[in-house]
Amino acid sequence: MSEIKITEKEVDKIVLKLLKGHLEEVKVDEEKFLDLLKHSLSLNTAEKKRVIDAVPTLSQFQFDELTKVFEEERIKFRELAKEHPDDIKKLLKKQQVEWLQLGDIYKAEEENKKKQEEAKKKEEEIKKSLGL
Repeated sequence: MSEIKITEKEVDKIVLKLLKGHLEEVKVDEEKFLDLLKHSLSLNTAEKKRVIDAVPTLSQFQFDELTKVFEEERIKFRELAKEHPDDIKKLLKKQQVEWLQLGDIYKAEEENKKKQEEAKKKEEEIKKSLGL
């Protein structure tokens, strides 16, 4: 696995921007949703990415239900932390590392997209210069 080269704040910024891509008619407190999603201990990196990638298509009901689930999860893990503090600390550490990994994934996707756009632009310039 490659070394993680992104900060938590950068990941938050990337994800917050993506969360703002929800449907116009859907009302979401993006900051709160970001916090709930980021600190979810039950979802792994891929699952969090699926939620974020689905944002443009999620309905009000789906956002509301996800928010409820994340809030209930937070309460349950707080209760568990009283009985199993070491286990929860391990989960928290894992969650922090995975959040940075998620940021790396989005950063790589962004870089690939830029490279593809640049390649397409060059291709079009070549075609133009050849009179195609």
